[in-house]
Amino acid sequence: MGARTLTHGLHMQQIAIGIDLGGTQVRAALVDEQGRILARAAEPTDALAGPDRVLAQICGLTDGLLAASNPASVVGVGVSAPGPLDTVAGVASNIPTLSGFVDFPLKAELQKRFPFSVDLENDAIAAAIGEWQFGAGKGLDNLVYVTVSTGIGGGVVSDGRVVRGRKGMAAHVGHMSVVPNGELCPCGNRGCFEAYGSGTAFARRAQMRAMESSGTTIGSDGGAIDSRSVFAAARDGDRLANQLIDEEAEILGRGFTSLIHIFSPDIIVMGGGLSHEFDRLQPGIQAYITQWAMPAFKDVGVMLAALDQNSGLVGAAALAFLSGKVPAIDQL
Repeated sequence: MGARTLTHGLHMQQIAIGIDLGGTQVRAALVDEQGRILARAAEPTDALAGPDRVLAQICGLTDGLLAASNPASVVGVGVSAPGPLDTVAGVASNIPTLSGFVDFPLKAELQKRFPFSVDLENDAIAAAIGEWQFGAGKGLDNLVYVTVSTGIGGGVVSDGRVVRGRKGMAAHVGHMSVVPNGELCPCGNRGCFEAYGSGTAFARRAQMRAMESSGTTIGSDGGAIDSRSVFAAARDGDRLANQLIDEEAEILGRGFTSLIHIFSPDIIVMGGGLSHEFDRLQPGIQAYITQWAMPAFKDVGVMLAALDQNSGLVGAAALAFLSGKVPAIDQL
């Protein structure tokens, strides 16, 4: 996707550059102070080529956007990347989806390449910031953001501040244990929330159950059994598909209830790939919370991420705005 040239007064306003570095795509955007994406560009991540190539992709996308748009004032660059990241030191500890990003000084290397200040954030925390500043959590002081996709990640805003913790690595919510000695998680532990509630776990459960069931249309056309095909079968009335979805909603409800008890948020914000089926999942999630949360917490609602796939991209840009304003630094 090429850069889209702006048509409305970009030269008169401050903008931030948001970068979302993922194992599949590198995305860049110019974002204004209201969280609006004014121009964007993306390309597939050259994930096996090593850090120099990936950083060249980031710079190439950014240069293209700036050349096409020619903004007068750039406050900084915010970068969202998968963890674990030591954002205090600016180091990518070990990004499993990107070759060579082991103890890699990502912030320092990016700072060498940009004339603007660079801020680095874990992708799920960046998404939480995006939803807090410009999305479903705008105006709230307390929220938990959970992305349910290939894995499960999270970010927390508490008392109007982003919870970062030691090394900036707080809110790895997918790796709280929900089943003793349970399924093996990609992190190496057993029984993690991610091992049961992620889109990957949901699809794996569907594959196993479909093989054991003769009365389901899941996989009957010979196609891949994934989250999308299960929800499609459910819409056609498939009993097993609807049962699997109800179980997924219960698993998510169990994890969300624990997070509600720990952080006491105003809302839980759900993003990620499975959130595209939010309308089907939300009643079951909310019903679990209503049944099992302590009385004082039963009214906490689960909401869909308002920025969809752009939560992290906009949140990364928000980092640059917040860092560039002295009164707002304390918010972070």
